[in-house]
Amino acid sequence: MRLFSMAVLCGVVPLWACGVGAPKPTYHQNIKPIVESRCVGCHQPDGIAPFSLTDYGQVSAMAASVKEAVVSRRMPPYLAGPHCAEYVDNQRLTDEEVQSIATWADNGVLEGTPTASTQAVENGAPQGLTRVDMKMSMAEPYVPTQSPDDYRCFVLDWKETTKRYVVGMNVVPGNRKIVHHVIAYLVGPDDAAKYEKLDADTPGAGYTCFGGPGGPARSGWLGAWAPGGIAAMYPADTGIPVLPGSKVVLQVHYNVQVPMQGVDDLTSIELAIAPEVKKRAAIIPWTNPRWMDAGGMPIPAYEPSVSHAFSYDPSGVLGWVSGGALPGGIAFRVWSAATHQHLLGTSSRLEIEHADGSNECLLDIPRWDFHWQRSYGFSRPKIMRPGDKLKISCQWDNSAQNQPVVNGEKLLPRAVEWGEGTTDEMCLGVLYVSE
Repeated sequence: MRLFSMAVLCGVVPLWACGVGAPKPTYHQNIKPIVESRCVGCHQPDGIAPFSLTDYGQVSAMAASVKEAVVSRRMPPYLAGPHCAEYVDNQRLTDEEVQSIATWADNGVLEGTPTASTQAVENGAPQGLTRVDMKMSMAEPYVPTQSPDDYRCFVLDWKETTKRYVVGMNVVPGNRKIVHHVIAYLVGPDDAAKYEKLDADTPGAGYTCFGGPGGPARSGWLGAWAPGGIAAMYPADTGIPVLPGSKVVLQVHYNVQVPMQGVDDLTSIELAIAPEVKKRAAIIPWTNPRWMDAGGMPIPAYEPSVSHAFSYDPSGVLGWVSGGALPGGIAFRVWSAATHQHLLGTSSRLEIEHADGSNECLLDIPRWDFHWQRSYGFSRPKIMRPGDKLKISCQWDNSAQNQPVVNGEKLLPRAVEWGEGTTDEMCLGVLYVSE
């Protein structure tokens, strides 16, 4: 029985993992393709990671740390669970890739030969913008003043004089050593002056924000970026409408160990735009509106496990949540999904409860990490029809052990509710949808 079990096992994992006399993994043959596709987006010179992994010497010197990070699944920071949906840009390491790295680290970190053939690692990631029609940049450089995390919002002018559609976006971090992630929020012309005033009333470049653009009025998402992210065109024939007089608010999360005098950032975004599209699109928020009321989403102090969930048919409110970009009462496509919580969050999930009684998972985040937020695009769009419900659920840990550190001090547990502040919480879904 034991021999049979080993034979079965060795049929599904690399031979070197079974002790069979096959060649041991080498850097150039087996490890380099994985590192280049999953790691160097952050681990490169001037990147946000604390060390580079761009050549054999660097990777072999850090082999033990790399092994620990991938075996524990801390890295790469791809938080989507493996059994929910198929994504076009899946950065999660397969079990075989994790085993390859662990075996390589445990067996002499062999280099191999640079000329040896390498095994391509396919992740389906989009290949960037096909064109750049507009570039928008922060008005002036910004030097972070808080550590380790500084959240700053910058108001950018939208200068087009007629209605246009954003069909692709690329974020160009000005300083990759300190830019941790960027979210571009779209503010319509009716609310633009409110954000301009908020910016003008705050000394220096931009204003402090957390969890959102921090403004006094509604805003939508235009797109987002995190280290390792790739510029992308939006799904074919879709685009987000932008009206003349709108503003774009860039929320930039800076991560610095200490305030860095003289180290500044000037981040910009590149956009592909079109005068018309076949399918109007929007990035819509999804949550329970009652959670935003006082006492609506209680997370009691010292409670280690708190859950809230909300399920509702979005077709009737689609016009409102899309800012008028899409009409209500229609079937629509869901192209990507993200969730958003703050520092006490532990997990979150989005799913469709179809009218026929079946459920379809959109996104499962079993281990929430506020500092690694991103959107996950589907290999094929999901269809929601009138009568289907969109469900969001979130969990939090408000125990003494899970409190955030603010200004160098670990906070004491307190009753928490919905809010924009650092120590408030949210349970929010963010989806790219179209007609």
